Amino acid sequence: MDQAEFAKRADECLGRIARWLETLDPDEVDYATGDGAVTIEFPDGGKFIVSRQSATGQIWLAAGASGRHYDWNASTGWRDDKDGHDLFARLAEVISEKIGHPVEFVD
Repeated sequence: MDQAEFAKRADECLGRIARWLETLDPDEVDYATGDGAVTIEFPDGGKFIVSRQSATGQIWLAAGASGRHYDWNASTGWRDDKDGHDLFARLAEVISEKIGHPVEFVD
């Protein structure tokens, strides 16, 4: 994938995440976008960051003490480069853990 396609796919991914976060309770989850990243903020001061990493052609998720790297796959979307899990499902999982109740990633 060339840089232009990566930038397009990464921006679509970050936009999709921002639209989903808009549907969550702002008293539990807030967010900001900019500079190729979505910063997710919680009332306790915690932050998760989903960011575009142009040099590696990946999306990175920093959530708590863990960091994950996601590669684009035309058949399956953004997949973890180690175990192959889906970015959006993992994001919903870590946010659910953080706020104490389940949320589901829905477009």
